[in-house]
Order: sequence, then structure tokens, then C-alpha cells
Amino acid sequence: MNKMELLVRALDYMEQHLGDNVSTEDVASACYCSRSTLEKLFRYVNHMSIRDYLVRRRLTRAARDIAREPDTGILEIALRYGYGTNESFTRAFRGFWNCKPSEFRGKKRFSELFPRLTGPLGEGDATMANIKHVDISELYDLFKDRKDCWFVLGDIKHMMKLNDISRKAGDLAILESMRRMQEAAGENDVVFRIGGDEFALLTDSEDQAYADSLAEKIKSSNENPIEWEGQKIPLTLHVGVARFEGKRIAYDELFHQLHTAISDAAKKDYEDEAM
Repeated sequence: MNKMELLVRALDYMEQHLGDNVSTEDVASACYCSRSTLEKLFRYVNHMSIRDYLVRRRLTRAARDIAREPDTGILEIALRYGYGTNESFTRAFRGFWNCKPSEFRGKKRFSELFPRLTGPLGEGDATMANIKHVDISELYDLFKDRKDCWFVLGDIKHMMKLNDISRKAGDLAILESMRRMQEAAGENDVVFRIGGDEFALLTDSEDQAYADSLAEKIKSSNENPIEWEGQKIPLTLHVGVARFEGKRIAYDELFHQLHTAISDAAKKDYEDEAM
């Protein structure tokens, strides 16, 4: 089993056991390798521990269930993801989502803050080598239905510097970025995360002017700070718009085009700054 196959197996195993009390040792055993080998590889590729990944995925799925299941009790959902009490779940949830679980009731445009990571798309493509590949396959039917609609794309500027300050500061930046995009979105628009610090807003419109107006609204919040442990840290998004180019939507090709458009938006911002 090569390194990429090992990672894919580990990610698949964790996704299937989000509700179980699995440890790093359990994941390594399922992958037929040592804990140290898997942990080292996972940290190198994903910049976090296996435990941190499990916690983020559990709290993301728990939030989705809270939003989608208004008649299910918070404790029942907490137990579903391995939390034994309301108190422990609320503490973990607040630390990740920066709000109480009850505040997720009735969310209409809920999108996953920390989507499932997958293996690489388009192996061997150097332009995709440093991109975290996330699973947005659940939205594929929506992509097909809105083939001619516009995307608004966002990318956090200097994300690595934020993570260097603190992983928690980075998490807050991601949460605030999605909030800004969701705040700009119209009633039928959908916001989702497509990478480590990249986001997409799929509009329900074929009018580029509409997408441009949303992009300007998002950019109007640039430099507004997030607060972490008494520090005010400016947060800026590179923002661009794009529409799928092709006769038939292919998942890999769409993913590649969205990231290319994000890169182009960031490049333009840096060129404007240099002028």
C-alpha cells in the first residue's frame, strides 16, 4: 500500500466510524501500519493530527444533524457522535463553532465548515499538488442543475500566518469567512468549502452582474478583524467570480476550474497591490 492509498484508507475508515470511540491506534490498525507512521504522514499532508481531524468532522456532522433534524434532541445528537453529556458536547461545540448547539436550529443554508477530506483529484497534476481535496459530491446534482449559473469564490489571504498564530485563530478565520459569504448570499444561493481556506458560493443566477455584486459585498468586509485572545487580527479574502466552461460537468474538471479561478483572483489582488 503506497502513502496515498494509506491516507485514503485512513480517511474512509474515520468517516465510517465518526460515531464510534475510535483512537489513532484503531485507525492505524485498520490501515495495517504503525501509529507513528500514519500520524507522521497525516500531519505532513493535512497539517493536523488524526484526533484533531476526527473532532472537526464529528462536530461538523453534529451541526449538520442539528440543522436538519429539528425534532431530534441535542443530547441524542451528542451521543450519536461520542459525547456523553450535554455539557461536554456544548463545550466542544462552542469551541469549534463559536456558538451554542441550539443556535443551529433551523439553519436553512447550512454548509459544512469542515468537509470530508479525500484523496487527490487528477494525480500527477502539479497545479493541484498543494490543494486539500474535499468531498463536495453531495452537491453534484445541484452543479448540473445550475450548469450555467455563476460561482463567487473566496480565498483567505495569508492563511498560513493565521495558523502560525494559533490553529484556533485559523479556525475562527474559516468560520468568519464562511459567515461573510453566507451573509452575502441570496436565499437560493449555496455556500460550501472547497479546500483548506477556499470557499465557493454557487448562485442561482446566470447574470454575471449579480455575481459581481455579491463579490463586492464580500470584499467590503476585507480588513475587518477577527478577535482571538484579545488580539484583533485583520481578515481579508481574495474574491473572484467564474462560470463552468465545458459541455458536460465533470466533477474533477469543475473542482480544478474553481481553484484556478481562485488562484487568478489572488494573483490579480497581488498585482494590484504592487502597482
